[in-house]
Amino acid sequence: MLKLGTIAFGGPAVHVAMLREETVRRRRWLPDSEFLDLFGAVSVLPGPSSTQLAIVLARRRAGWPGLVVGGVCFVLPAMAIVLALAWAYVRYGSTPTGGGVLYGVGPVVIAVVAVAVWELAGSALRRHRERGRLAVAGLAVVGLAALAGYLASVNVLVILAAAGLVASLVGNRRRLRPGAGALLNVLPVGLLATAVQTRRDPGPALTAVAAEFLKLGVVVFGSGYALLAFLRRDLVTGLGWLSAREVLDAVVAGQVTPGPLFTTATFLGYLLGGFPAAMVATAAIFLPSFVMVAALEPLIGRIRRSRWAGAALDGVTVAALGLMAGVTIDLGRTAITDPLTAVIAAAALLAMLRLRPSPLWLVLVGATVGVAHHTLG
Repeated sequence: MLKLGTIAFGGPAVHVAMLREETVRRRRWLPDSEFLDLFGAVSVLPGPSSTQLAIVLARRRAGWPGLVVGGVCFVLPAMAIVLALAWAYVRYGSTPTGGGVLYGVGPVVIAVVAVAVWELAGSALRRHRERGRLAVAGLAVVGLAALAGYLASVNVLVILAAAGLVASLVGNRRRLRPGAGALLNVLPVGLLATAVQTRRDPGPALTAVAAEFLKLGVVVFGSGYALLAFLRRDLVTGLGWLSAREVLDAVVAGQVTPGPLFTTATFLGYLLGGFPAAMVATAAIFLPSFVMVAALEPLIGRIRRSRWAGAALDGVTVAALGLMAGVTIDLGRTAITDPLTAVIAAAALLAMLRLRPSPLWLVLVGATVGVAHHTLG
């Protein structure tokens, strides 16, 4: 987890892909089917879903000590880097952008995520072959609908909830009362119709910082990318602790580092009260994830054995894969900007499909190419 927290540039979708590559394919800690169940379960929790996936995987591997050690190690590298950027920001008024590194690493992580989405989708659909082609096709439609919903800016939580509800009702349609089947013909349309989204003062007390970031860790759905809206509403408009520019700079700092985007809290905490506030904000925003995963993990087996809840978990899982595909498309638009980045992405994709090297080596090669291009250009 320490290694993945150091090299996983690119956001939640990249984290999921690298976690799967490391724990399922390389180390064989668990099968794809179990990984998919854990992925689907944490996708409906508030907070940083990829960090929660790392926590629950560590819990499955090494018990309760693993839950703590794995989660902390996954967060620690990004927190340290963001803390250094925050210090530079306060001292010099700007942060290093890491443009050369991101130029080369971006196309690499697109390839890593694309392979992971393809293989996880195949695993998710293959486990339902015994139910017939109709069941497999239905789940595929749910995944594609989730992708379309993401591209149409539908709220992420609504996509996941709708997918779980539809999959559970369709999978158990024979158990419904007569006449209820007609509801299934209009339910997806109805759900989709309702889903579309519409000066620095003296730093606050550490208890106020803890309370604010603890609340954010509980209420923010939709991964780290949704965090910006909550930060602007609370820290800028509501509390007036920071300016909109400072919040945006903090989010940028979180995006140019590996690991979870929620380490933006480290940057903001440093701006609000130096090192102590940075530590308090980081601990507060991640604490709910540890607690929620600890409460959820023992129930996942029971959820899988339930016909209704298991079908809902299948729907949520394929919808989460559809969301990953949508994020990959967005990342691709940002990362592949010229012929060189297109070549890097193609070469990384070919390497992942044919040679299956550790993503660490691909990230290092991409970073080297990016720095060389940035320096020579």
